[in-house]
Amino acid sequence: MNILPIVILAGGLATRLHPVTKTIPKSLLEINNEPFINHQLRLLQARGIKKIILCVGFLGELIQEHVGDGSAFNLEVQYSFDGLSLLGTGGSIKNALPLIDSENFFVLYGDSYLNCDYSAVQTAFLKKESLGQMTVFHNQGKWDTSNIEYTNGKLICYDKVNLNKHMHYIDYGLGILSKQAFDFFSDESVFDLAQVYQLLLSKKSLAAYEIKQRFYEVGTFAGIKELEYYLSQSNYT
Repeated sequence: MNILPIVILAGGLATRLHPVTKTIPKSLLEINNEPFINHQLRLLQARGIKKIILCVGFLGELIQEHVGDGSAFNLEVQYSFDGLSLLGTGGSIKNALPLIDSENFFVLYGDSYLNCDYSAVQTAFLKKESLGQMTVFHNQGKWDTSNIEYTNGKLICYDKVNLNKHMHYIDYGLGILSKQAFDFFSDESVFDLAQVYQLLLSKKSLAAYEIKQRFYEVGTFAGIKELEYYLSQSNYT
């Protein structure tokens, strides 16, 4: 199977990690003595990913300088810069669409380490007639705030603000989207990926795929410690 290209959202300000991330982007934080993005890219390459588009903003030139064209990781890497102002996670993806050479593509957060079966996620999406697919994890409030109501294989509600007692799942952090999903948003507008998902859900065009393995992230200091331990035990370090 040819695995779809993946867009990595790596343009945020990482305010939860200040003051460290005032001078270095999250992607380049040292995790077990090397930048986080090294671990992330090696995992993606091992999972069959070949093409990557990095959406970068604040200090993005440092990421580009470090990763280059991706050949050191046996990958093809391109860059999409937000410009003078941040576009939001959704706006950043729309801005990067001209670089994506397929109708559908994966989306991954720049601080996420997701050791799952990407080909299985893709296979599930291609069987459905949807403009997007969100991966979900039965979180039960353990690793972060649960924000998804998911029942009998169906995504009922997704909302990071208006939570309810039926939300036992969380957005795992890996999605698949069609370029058509962004036709609903104007060029150069500022919007978040969550808005894209919510719009598709309202149009009954957002599928869901449950993943059993927990997620890891470097968005918090606690998350960094957990990931460092996990990577010390992992085959994809």
